[in-house]
Amino acid sequence: MPLGTTIHNIEFKHGKGGQLARAAGARAKLIAKEGKSATLRLPSGEVRLISQNCLATVGQVGNVGVTRKSLGRAGSKCWLGKRPVVRGAAMNPVDHPHGGVKEKLQLEEKKPATPWGYPALGRKSRKRRKYSDSLILRRRK
Repeated sequence: MPLGTTIHNIEFKHGKGGQLARAAGARAKLIAKEGKSATLRLPSGEVRLISQNCLATVGQVGNVGVTRKSLGRAGSKCWLGKRPVVRGAAMNPVDHPHGGVKEKLQLEEKKPATPWGYPALGRKSRKRRKYSDSLILRRRK
């Protein structure tokens, strides 16, 4: 493929099947090729190396305007199988770490947490010494 080509449905490992840039409207760009590896700019903004043997599809994924579509009412969302989102502060303490406090501004005392008690909003969850760290040239924004 020539440099600057827009691609999607990219394999990590040859023969494993496409895993990168598969969402609606997603695309990656081929920046450089050197030796057995190619440099890609992924939809997240990350720049990483991929083997040149890996397969990909030329072009951008369709259905670009899926996020601009107005559902109109709550029932339309239910038909798509999307469950209602409930704030943790509206729950009981048994259901969520934020639950059970009567005042609205409760997160001044507590750290934001997931329903399972893990830190949320700003904590990095990636492993510090992951095997693929050497393949990432620039982290996502």
